[in-house]
Amino acid sequence: MPSLAGTPATVQKSGMTFPQNLPERSWEQIGANLRELANSSAWWLADWLLYGEATYGWRRYKEAIERTGLDYQTLRNYAWVARRFEHHRRHDALSFAHHAEVTRLAPPEQDYWLRKAAQHKWSRNELRRAVRAALAAQSDETQALPEGKQQQAPAPAEQEPAAQITVELSARQLEHCSKAAAAHGLPLDKWVAQVLETFETPAT
Repeated sequence: MPSLAGTPATVQKSGMTFPQNLPERSWEQIGANLRELANSSAWWLADWLLYGEATYGWRRYKEAIERTGLDYQTLRNYAWVARRFEHHRRHDALSFAHHAEVTRLAPPEQDYWLRKAAQHKWSRNELRRAVRAALAAQSDETQALPEGKQQQAPAPAEQEPAAQITVELSARQLEHCSKAAAAHGLPLDKWVAQVLETFETPAT
């Protein structure tokens, strides 16, 4: 866990001072530690809020606001992101902001994009652009479908009963399908349904 203890900098509540002739390497390490502490503090606050919610009920936000000085919307945003990512799905190499960028996606797509961001060392903005580009491409593909094949929401009275199917896939096949769904900005089940809809039923 990064710490500022033992560094040559003097830390106060309202600022930080540095000695003269501070080695550049030490200055860089302090910056890296500050970055990690800032990122971790968002997760810590979020988990603190969720614990308060589960343990103490409705008074959690009132007490949180009083203790942290943060506003209600900020606290809600922190808690919302933390709810979407269990501890084992959080990437230490990525910031809290990276995770916030993909919260609206389904879990398989979240994992896919976060892995890509970690592999390519994307910034938060680079991840945002990649996700938006994929969603835009999916929108263009949907609009380009021939008339009659574009998805249309039927009237409630005309909806057919939903059917459930089970498909066994290898780990490699599941990974391939998850990547394809994520590239289209869709949950895996909706992507599969869309692929199936592209096949016309043979005339009888």
